[in-house]
Amino acid sequence: MNNDISDPGMPGATLLQMHDDDGVAIACQVLPKGSAIGDMLKAVDRIPAGHKVALRAHVKGESVLRYGQVIGFASMPIAAGQHVHMHNLEIGEVSADYAFCERRRAQMPTQVGPTFMGYRRRNGKSGTRNFIGILTTVNCSAHVANLVARAFERNAATGHDPLEEYPNVDGVIALTHKTGCGMSAGEPLNILRRTLEGFAAHPNFSHVVLVGLGCEVNQVAGLAADAENSNITRITIQGEGGTRKAVAHIVAAVGEMLKESNLCRREPISASELKLALICGGSDSYSGISANPALGAASDLLVGHGGTVILSETPETYGAEHLLTSRAANLQVGKKLVERIQWWEAYGASQGVSLNANPTPGNKAGGITTILEKSLGAITKAGNSNLAQVIEYAQPATARGLVFMDGPGYDPVQVTGQIASGANIVAFTTGRGSVFGSKPAPTVKLASNTPMYDHMSEDMDINCGTILDGTESVEDCGQRIFELLLAVASGQSSKSEEQDFGSSEFAPWTIGPVI
Repeated sequence: MNNDISDPGMPGATLLQMHDDDGVAIACQVLPKGSAIGDMLKAVDRIPAGHKVALRAHVKGESVLRYGQVIGFASMPIAAGQHVHMHNLEIGEVSADYAFCERRRAQMPTQVGPTFMGYRRRNGKSGTRNFIGILTTVNCSAHVANLVARAFERNAATGHDPLEEYPNVDGVIALTHKTGCGMSAGEPLNILRRTLEGFAAHPNFSHVVLVGLGCEVNQVAGLAADAENSNITRITIQGEGGTRKAVAHIVAAVGEMLKESNLCRREPISASELKLALICGGSDSYSGISANPALGAASDLLVGHGGTVILSETPETYGAEHLLTSRAANLQVGKKLVERIQWWEAYGASQGVSLNANPTPGNKAGGITTILEKSLGAITKAGNSNLAQVIEYAQPATARGLVFMDGPGYDPVQVTGQIASGANIVAFTTGRGSVFGSKPAPTVKLASNTPMYDHMSEDMDINCGTILDGTESVEDCGQRIFELLLAVASGQSSKSEEQDFGSSEFAPWTIGPVI
């Protein structure tokens, strides 16, 4: 990071320049038109906070750099001091040098690290929560699943709590979806079944009930047949004789499961057993400066202690994938990531969609212009560890270290896949203020800037804006994130858990025709 213009460690900094070669810097505050920026530069336009200002003139077609990387090309001449955004910056053809494995680091011995208080399951896996799950094979069984879950909710009017006698159980939750029938066999069905099987085997569940209608394409019979979680019950509504009978049967079954689930106790477990899902959403231009790099520092700490971090959002890796392929553990891993990028390019083209459509209106309002810029900031969540494995959506993450899971750039769908892959805790960075949570794995929310953190403090767990404020380094903030992750893994409630987020956010990836 270049401190010649402004040091992010200095309160009141005007601009942040991330690399010596950058042609733009980020405004730390609103810069009025005509205001002086340093000794040699004046703002040609009004520059909103978090947006880019040109540090030098660019001719039309010239590449524009941020993070020392190309984020787009000038669509018209750009003067020094001018606002750089959608009106004068466009995406173009960028030739990536994948440099497979060239920046791969020597394998360091795993450090003996801290522990968290988790649940050791009979199959050896480690959980951070102790839920009973009601999973549906098809939308037709969603209502029955929800009725069962409601039977175990606290009644606000009477104060009656069906779980009062089971203090070691975190809840009975229904995770429903909108598909499961009218779908073709092959990859669409495979993805759904992989997702459900990943949840059925998840160590944050002590018991799981799989509920089907009976006549759907996604049959409950055989689903999760090889799951290591032996506490799986399979029921169909048609087999039980209808809605009322099915609900009564499942409620009675869950009543018995609660007794066994309540016997579970937390115990010290090595941090190496944590699998952390990495996600960013509602990003702004500060995300790639504060929250994402700080989460990257925490990710490196976890990997250094033998843990696993799962990065995803393939469309939000587009344009930055060379930073991962260059530190791939081997050539096969690097090439598999490129194959997934190419699949998305072809998939987008077949649907008439550009991957540059990924930045949302909120991203753009926060100063992000192109998918290249968004990806370069997003990828810093993964720290500097070697890329150990590339998996498809909802496939099990079997390697320790940094794992990349293919998936779309939509928060609920991505996190659903990461949890199915084994993530038992989630870290979510945001600059605009996303409200999100997940079940059965808790989500920790990281704010990129102090004003948003203060404004939405009931939804944010950590303020990473301290980095911009000059009161904390990226490394120190990363250490603070790591310590909070251990605390939440040990049972401390996250902000999203306090507001009971998570059931509605279960969203398996749906592709393919509905027939």
